[in-house]
Amino acid sequence: MSSKKEHNKKENRTYIGGQAVLEGVMMRGKTAYATAVRDPEGRIQVESRRLNTSKGMKRVAKIPIVRGVVNFVSSLVSGSKILMRSAEVYGDEAEQSKFERWCEQKLHLNVMSAVSFIATLLGIVLAVGLFIALPMWLSNLIFSEESGLRYTIGYNLTQGGLRLAIFIVYIVVITAMKDIRRVFMYHGAEHKTITCFEKGLELTPENAKTCSRIHDRCGTTFLFLVMAVSIVVFSVVNWVCDEYLDFFVYGEVVNYLIQFAVKILFLPFVAGISYEVLKLLAKSQSKILLPIKAPGFALQRLTTREPTEDMLEVAIAAFKKVAEMDADASVPETDFIVSKSVKKYTEELKALFSSEGIDESDAEWLVSVKAGVPRGELDKTEKMLVPSQVREMDAVAGERLKGRPLWYILGDTEFYGYTIRVDERVLIPRPETELLAELAIKTAAEGDKILDLCTGSGCVAVAVAKELQGKYVSVTAADVSAAALEVAQDNARRNGADVKFIESDMFANVKGKFNIVVCNPPYIKRGDIPALQREVRDFEPLSALDGGEDGLDFYRRLAVEAPKHLVRGGTLLVECGIGQAQEIVKLFKKFDYTMVSRDYNDVERFVRAVL
Repeated sequence: MSSKKEHNKKENRTYIGGQAVLEGVMMRGKTAYATAVRDPEGRIQVESRRLNTSKGMKRVAKIPIVRGVVNFVSSLVSGSKILMRSAEVYGDEAEQSKFERWCEQKLHLNVMSAVSFIATLLGIVLAVGLFIALPMWLSNLIFSEESGLRYTIGYNLTQGGLRLAIFIVYIVVITAMKDIRRVFMYHGAEHKTITCFEKGLELTPENAKTCSRIHDRCGTTFLFLVMAVSIVVFSVVNWVCDEYLDFFVYGEVVNYLIQFAVKILFLPFVAGISYEVLKLLAKSQSKILLPIKAPGFALQRLTTREPTEDMLEVAIAAFKKVAEMDADASVPETDFIVSKSVKKYTEELKALFSSEGIDESDAEWLVSVKAGVPRGELDKTEKMLVPSQVREMDAVAGERLKGRPLWYILGDTEFYGYTIRVDERVLIPRPETELLAELAIKTAAEGDKILDLCTGSGCVAVAVAKELQGKYVSVTAADVSAAALEVAQDNARRNGADVKFIESDMFANVKGKFNIVVCNPPYIKRGDIPALQREVRDFEPLSALDGGEDGLDFYRRLAVEAPKHLVRGGTLLVECGIGQAQEIVKLFKKFDYTMVSRDYNDVERFVRAVL
């Protein structure tokens, strides 16, 4: 029992404070701030930033009253930005208009930053109108010039009372909005989390739930202090102006404008004093000060609500992150993974890939496959990507930026309408190789025996077997690599293709004769391999690329061995590299005739040789 009592008495002081944001909480410490938000999929995301405080700002932080003004303005600006940033997690962003793009390109102006600035400015204008201009106007109606009571203590107290009443009505009205009610619940979660820590309790939702949602350092209390201090300050200002400066003798409208201008002028001074009072009150828990704190605490009951445990989890995540960063300067910053439109994500990824020398088509294919959107519709769809999808795509993009081929990362590709699994054991099927498969399919007759040499992933064998399964053909596939055959067999199984596989160095272990032999052998010149694209040179199997000194080693073997494994009238179909077709024709002298055909880019890519 004694240890428990000691635990309850334990108290921590913390400089960490915060604010509620959309579906989350921002906590700010001495060196950093962290914003935790629960995203649309229910995950807690935390974005953290270091505070780069200048020497000038550090000096200002030591000057009473001035520091309050600076902190107030800084909190207003940063709070607005953080609020908008939290909204991005939900994809609350419209598609860029032509005007926005023009502003960014021609004026180097970020429209969203401008909108944020304007929104903050409008918020200040609204606050000034509601809490300064309106109470002044109503007070002037109550205390006419003729009454002789204007600018008296009663007049100033009335203004303060009206200001407070308008504030309460304003809070009650906006509480009718569901989103605002949830923000107030997160406000309560922020207070409970900080109080939980200050009590020395373990930071858990269960412990935080038992703590008060009222806190000494709350911004709501600060607003009340501003109202209270303004009564005193404005009373003195009004008395000085009325008594000594004869400001208020120019008529009702002019007097009102002068009075309004003077209040605006002294508002920073009011904020500065209120900040100092708030700091002093927060340092003491004395019951003597309770009457002064009580009105602020009462207002907090309007601006905070009891949070749920999952809201407390969010607030605790933000608190722990900022505490960790304050304790260790090496802790890195973190970023939100925000919802984005398919179109915007594609544009951003294409620009990133292009800057790193990666073909933009890889960005399009990545998004198309992962988002389930046809490549041709990426710039038309309005589909949004939730954070988990963006996170997954970012991970793939990160691997691609390291040089690994996209299709190895994705794990499979499409060939002739069939899904083909690929990894570093096999070459990634090229689009032009579909034409080789098509030549074999069009050449085959019912009952033919077909051999696919250097099968690799088995893409050609699978396509041929599937497309000709009604013609009762038999398909055999061979490769010298046992690892490649494992992939090929898996692809045949996944696609339901009836293919027999043989581990063989070309025709070494192949028995019998065939009507068609198809082969896409290694054909890169050995000396050209170091100059290949990084993703090909460093990731695809060298044995599937190296065609010897002139790239024709395997075609020489085919010229000698293929006729022995073809029936009379049988056909050999091969794919080759740029500029190799005519040389291969010369090698195939044993065949009755040969024919060269071109690929999609009008390159001589295929040789047909008939025995």
